[in-house]
Amino acid sequence: MENQQRSDETAETFTWTIKNFSKLHNKLYSENFFIGGHPWRIFIFPKGNNVDYLLSIYLDAGDSANLPYGWSRFAKFKLSLINKVNSNMTKTKETEHEFNARENDWGFTAFMPLNELCDPSTGFIVDDTCIIEAEIFVTKRERENQVDQAAKPATVTLVSTQVNVVSDNPSPKETSSTSLGELMELRGLGKIENAFVPLLEEVCSRYPSLIKCQQNRSCRFTEWAFTALGRVLHFLKTKKVKDMNDVLFMDLQTLWEELETFKFDLTWLEPHVQSALGMKSYMERAAEVKKMKENVTVREMEIKRLKAKMAAAEIDLDIAKRDLVKAEEGFEERDLDGKLGYEA
Repeated sequence: MENQQRSDETAETFTWTIKNFSKLHNKLYSENFFIGGHPWRIFIFPKGNNVDYLLSIYLDAGDSANLPYGWSRFAKFKLSLINKVNSNMTKTKETEHEFNARENDWGFTAFMPLNELCDPSTGFIVDDTCIIEAEIFVTKRERENQVDQAAKPATVTLVSTQVNVVSDNPSPKETSSTSLGELMELRGLGKIENAFVPLLEEVCSRYPSLIKCQQNRSCRFTEWAFTALGRVLHFLKTKKVKDMNDVLFMDLQTLWEELETFKFDLTWLEPHVQSALGMKSYMERAAEVKKMKENVTVREMEIKRLKAKMAAAEIDLDIAKRDLVKAEEGFEERDLDGKLGYEA
């Protein structure tokens, strides 16, 4: 990690080497690294974050799940994809962001087209390996705010793995897969989205440890925790197997990883989530079996067609044989090798 000190900021560069890039399909995180006294990490969507044919790269505040209510951290940063053939062709994008509980990651959804990245002649991927660098300038505006845990609750702010977009032409930031709706109180634990409350009431009655493990947490943290739990329950309750696709499988994986950070005892829920996630391989297998069945059906139809053609050919053969027999009746064979001759 390279260091560069200025009077009003700390600038350091972290280098992340990614091997076997062609085998990557899902979101991938780097290891945590420390700059300005705080942990960070880079993450990528090698096939694009809800966009086709684009590489997406982001910077994440690595410890966001453990920070106190009201925290924020300002940083300017650059994300670079290193060109290993020609350093002058290295792709770099720069931005700045106030990282906080609601927006704990920031970056570029459309960092680079995949056809350019994967073209061997461009030099970004060599031996199936690419290199990404994050250069972070943490200024004096950076801060960690400890706020009184007894502060009056406001509208729920989700701890989310949602990804916000900063591009060369800024566009509205993305939202999480489950948007906020009308809020209502849940057993004095905070305000939770209305659709989640009946589901949470049911599981809290069945598993009292869910509430006990959050009793020493701040009101806002507890809201985040039960909102995260509600999102997973709502997903499992409302989604049908036939509706699942790659995007929804990824959404469920992300929601589950988020929920695990709140340290609930989820031994009762994990089998259901893993079963749902396992449906992806089942559905892929089912699609493969369906395709094979269709292939067999096509072959069977082809065989039937050929058999019908063969039966018709056999009928034609029988007719030809009968015609031959009739033609041979009363037919006197002659020696075709003999001379025609004449009498003198």
